[in-house]
Amino acid sequence: MAGEVKTDGGKGLAEGRAGGLDGEVQASGPAPYPQLMQDAEHLKLLSIFHYVLAGLTSLAGFFPLMYVGMGAMMLSGSFSGSPSSGAPPAEFGWLFVVIGILFAVLLWSFAVTLFLAARALAARRSRIFCLVIAAISCAGFPLGTALGVFTILVLQRPTVRALFDDPLPGGYLNR
Repeated sequence: MAGEVKTDGGKGLAEGRAGGLDGEVQASGPAPYPQLMQDAEHLKLLSIFHYVLAGLTSLAGFFPLMYVGMGAMMLSGSFSGSPSSGAPPAEFGWLFVVIGILFAVLLWSFAVTLFLAARALAARRSRIFCLVIAAISCAGFPLGTALGVFTILVLQRPTVRALFDDPLPGGYLNR
């Protein structure tokens, strides 16, 4: 059968090549397990989606800065339209500034943790960290929820646990 990949069953490649006529390709070692290939693909996709969600979350971190700007305008007196209308107290301005900064820092920190989880998924390390970040990202409906649930489902598989516990040396399954 032309183009068929065969393993040499532990024999050296020199012995395996002797019967390799008709365009058969000889490969050393056992054939890869389909489940491991599927797990590697799922982990690769989850890593990419974590990078995308990290980027979207970091962009969302700029929206609370509008509150910082509104608080600064309250503090500078820009909101007092006419002399008869009372300007908001300075405490409201400071409240807007502090809350805006806190939410921006919170979103940017979460974006960094999503980025670190994406790197950990790609490198097959820190499985528990990835599970925790997946559980936290479930709070971000709808994208975070979908990504978090799928990440938890994939990371709970025994074959994926084995990839994290004892990664295979080199090759496609570790990229």
